[in-house]
Amino acid sequence: MSGQSDKVTGKVKEFSGKVAGDKDLEAEGKTQRLVGKVEQAGEDARDSVREAARAVKTRVRALAKNEPGAKERK
Repeated sequence: MSGQSDKVTGKVKEFSGKVAGDKDLEAEGKTQRLVGKVEQAGEDARDSVREAARAVKTRVRALAKNEPGAKERK
């Protein structure tokens, strides 16, 4: 969940920098928000891979047990 927190914190810093006229704080916020987006994308990809691995594991177990209909699915 660090990606989401970086996105939110970055957005707050960016907004605060705009309001205060602090270009450095605004730039820091933009950078942190973008880092959060990248982290979130990585977390999402990791979760997708885990879900796919679980599905494969379940399928292999079904095939190993020769469950009815297991060989027919694609």
